[in-house]
Amino acid sequence: MGWLDAASGYQVRLAENGKVQCRNGKGKLLSSTPASIKDDPQVVQLRQLAEWLARHENECLSAVDGWMVRSLPVPAALLTEVWADSAWASALRDLVVTADDGSGLQTGFLRDVDAEKGLGVVTLDGDTVRMRPEVVSIPHPVLLEDLEELREFGAELGVEQKAQQLFRQTFARPEKLPTGHSVSDFSGGKFEQLNHALGRCRTLGYPVRGGDAVYSAFEDGRVVEARYWIGSDYPEGETWTGDLHWSQENGTTVPLVDVGPVAWSEGMRMASAIHAGRVVEEAVVAP
Repeated sequence: MGWLDAASGYQVRLAENGKVQCRNGKGKLLSSTPASIKDDPQVVQLRQLAEWLARHENECLSAVDGWMVRSLPVPAALLTEVWADSAWASALRDLVVTADDGSGLQTGFLRDVDAEKGLGVVTLDGDTVRMRPEVVSIPHPVLLEDLEELREFGAELGVEQKAQQLFRQTFARPEKLPTGHSVSDFSGGKFEQLNHALGRCRTLGYPVRGGDAVYSAFEDGRVVEARYWIGSDYPEGETWTGDLHWSQENGTTVPLVDVGPVAWSEGMRMASAIHAGRVVEEAVVAP
């Protein structure tokens, strides 16, 4: 963005890092915006623009993350439309996608989207292929059979994913599941105050309802909620985490054997992340 004239001979612009830059009449770049022009219309407008761009970037990333965790088929035409927007392109670039344009299913890193050339995808073989599929899938990492190979190859390519996909923590569903309805792997975690557990949930982005941290996973055409007990007593009182279980939106508990791989992985990921904030008692070393 070019320089704009402000009061007292100063000029301002919005830098690539989203900060307002200022230079004086001699062209010297200043470390900060002088207090005398902080309320200048040009400065205010640039600050508002920066805030809007930050919100837009977060909204694009949130949308792409939603497509990924739901493994939703995304129309290729939509990707073509949004790719011109740098915020959308940044959120989508380097994600692992799967698509079939009639010549066979291809899996690889999305590097480019062009209305004339189609999608540019780098496969595990190191080849860049151009595709013209109707829909594109951005799989949840737990569904990627070649996840480890993709991680290694992605590191070689130097991919930088804005949405957590390749290096998202995953939990594979065990082949042999117990016949019960809950998992106790993360039970018994102590928090000195329920407020501390609630604060951790807020920081991690998990809503809390009825004493449970909740993650809603869309899988096999239905929404399954992972629910992890953190407590519902006095906010200032101690609390201990409980079991993790899954339920339908109407509250019906889902047997473990019927929990899909994505709902399982995301539920375990939520419980693990919250449990990691518990009070860890220091071991007493004998003299």
